[in-house]
Amino acid sequence: MSQPTKATRENLQRSGLTHARRIVLKLGTQVVLDAEGRPALSRLYGLMETVAELRRRGAQPLLVSSGAVGLGARQLGIKPESLSQKQACAAAGQGQLMSIYQEGFARMGLCAAQVLLTEDDFADPVRHANLRRTLETLLDLGAIPVLNENDTVSTLELERPDPGHTPIFSDNDHLSALVATHLEADLLILLSDVTALHTANPGLDPGATPLTEVPFGADLQANLEGSSDRGRGGMVSKVEAARAAARSGVPVVLASGLAHLILARILSGESVGTLFLAAPRGGRS
Repeated sequence: MSQPTKATRENLQRSGLTHARRIVLKLGTQVVLDAEGRPALSRLYGLMETVAELRRRGAQPLLVSSGAVGLGARQLGIKPESLSQKQACAAAGQGQLMSIYQEGFARMGLCAAQVLLTEDDFADPVRHANLRRTLETLLDLGAIPVLNENDTVSTLELERPDPGHTPIFSDNDHLSALVATHLEADLLILLSDVTALHTANPGLDPGATPLTEVPFGADLQANLEGSSDRGRGGMVSKVEAARAAARSGVPVVLASGLAHLILARILSGESVGTLFLAAPRGGRS
């Protein structure tokens, strides 16, 4: 009997995404905002419509949304540089960010529920248990949880110069991976302005080509060569978050949220973006 080809194996992996029930969707700032820093309402409403359809079909989607700092910066008329300015922008923008989701989902007959998190919500056993119960209850009630890091209080803690302190999450990519892992999600989708992981850094190597699939445990050092960003939202951060979720048995798709109907295409099994294959749930490492 002939062995299945790589393309056939990928098609089988992709087709499995159509059955995902609990889905964590992370929206990057570039997806939430347009080039002028305004809410990208047309794009967001398109994504929300797909999320609403998933909910109506019995799926349990959760959103992890960036964009609060950018929205607040526009409202306050500043380009934040200091940590306190970024926190102030987050405080100003978070309300507007949630109003977009609440008004949008309300038009679709759904309730959006805000959940702001700090690392203590994962580190402290009691708070972690409370968080999980709250999210499970919201999902059981048919709500759409919308999660974000509570930048107004947690960023200082996460960025303080403490060599003995390892942040549990440092950006919304890692936060979404944590949520997907702790809720035993069927799928994590990371949407930003990045179309896929490439064979090399496309900014340095014009011959770099996109990868449609990354096997579990693959060495990706060459793919990230020259991507020194380890901070909030860069490619290294996305890959680290994807691999963390994959280690816990959650497959991850990294794709561009700017592409037309991207969420529906991913969930139909179309080969878009990069699929990070997960470790078997019984054999996590």
